[in-house]
Amino acid sequence: MKKSFGEKLKSLFTKNSQSDDFYEELTDLLVEGDLGAKTSYEIVEQLEKECKKDKLKEENEILAKLKEMLLVHVKSMDLEIQKDKVNVWMILGVNGVGKTTSVAKLGKLFSSKGENVVLASADTFRAAAIEQLEMHANNLGIRVVSHQHGSDPSAVVFDAAEAVKAKGNGIVLADTAGRLHNKENLVRELQKIDKTCRSKADEGCYKKIIVIDCTTGQNALRQAEVFNEAVGLDAVIMTKYDSTAKGGVAVTIGKELNLPVAYVCTGEKYDDIQKFDPEKYINEFLGL
Repeated sequence: MKKSFGEKLKSLFTKNSQSDDFYEELTDLLVEGDLGAKTSYEIVEQLEKECKKDKLKEENEILAKLKEMLLVHVKSMDLEIQKDKVNVWMILGVNGVGKTTSVAKLGKLFSSKGENVVLASADTFRAAAIEQLEMHANNLGIRVVSHQHGSDPSAVVFDAAEAVKAKGNGIVLADTAGRLHNKENLVRELQKIDKTCRSKADEGCYKKIIVIDCTTGQNALRQAEVFNEAVGLDAVIMTKYDSTAKGGVAVTIGKELNLPVAYVCTGEKYDDIQKFDPEKYINEFLGL
């Protein structure tokens, strides 16, 4: 069984919280916990200064200070559907992070609250993505708009938004392509979908949300950077989220890109999605 970050942190305190190597080892541990070298170094350097200044030597004091410093960078966002409006959320992310399943989970979450939800199968180049979204929609009894394989993704979003508009209000959840190896084409395609989404959503009702896999660490940060450059992101959904060794990436994404996390997905079932709670996240990460 892999040790969680919190367990490793506990061992570090037990071993040598008073020794000269403590802060160096803490930096290594934070890097391992996926905060990235730059963020880890900056946080530990500041932590060491503050602990010396305030004469903090006990484990609970140092941990409380570390928690306080990490929380500064972890942001959350309450994503709500605006009533009596056409809402469009473009869901982004590379293939394999759980993007299509996250779209289905959001669909279930909102339809169970009585919202008019339409899923848009805008990843038209991966035939399996269209079928997968249609399968989820059938399971959930939610409307899905899809065109044939290889068709224009923007047209799919356009039709889905028209379907929402016809009922007077609701939300389009658009599942988009994520082939990063063909970056220029992907960026062009996303910018085109972005334009359609923006034009079809009522003012202030358009959101761009990236789905990242917590277990991929710094790769998740790179992905967020690429999509943020392409279309400018509003929020993050973290999948495969549990409090194991990794998971510190929310700190880095908050610090480097100023992006909040809206939801975390904790399993495969449609109900395994919840709003992100920064305090709970940091407590679990640090094993508090």
